[in-house]
Amino acid sequence: MKKFFLFLLVAATLYACNSTKNSVSSKSDSKHFGAKISANGAVSYDQLLTELNSKDSLKVKVVGKVEGVCQVKGCWMNIISDEAGKPKMFVKFKDYAFFMPKDISGRKVVMQGIAYREVTSVDELRHYAEDAGKSTAEIALITKPKEELKFMASGVVLLD
Repeated sequence: MKKFFLFLLVAATLYACNSTKNSVSSKSDSKHFGAKISANGAVSYDQLLTELNSKDSLKVKVVGKVEGVCQVKGCWMNIISDEAGKPKMFVKFKDYAFFMPKDISGRKVVMQGIAYREVTSVDELRHYAEDAGKSTAEIALITKPKEELKFMASGVVLLD
């Protein structure tokens, strides 16, 4: 009976180690998360900002630079422009189906999904600040909701 339970434990451990919530596959030097997409046809983040000036939302494939990633589990990231003074974009992942590596700040990504504007509540802003590792004092300074540029990504390609 002990051998059976030991076998079951080993089998369960091997299964758990093989399964992952990140749909990752290597394709040359890139890594894919969520739906498999290519970098072909992606617009720049700055071009997306220009196109969103006249629209509420936009289904798009965009390339941008990662400013930061949720340090708890990689469940969101911020994208920034290479130009100073441009707004950053908060990215979440469709159906919470995949996460990004926590150490990709400064890297380029291509994302496919929907860009939109949304007001984020104080509670949610504080939660994200906590996930980002902000201090208690910094979190306490968040007292007003904020309209933000957001992106719901169905797939992401991490570029080198």
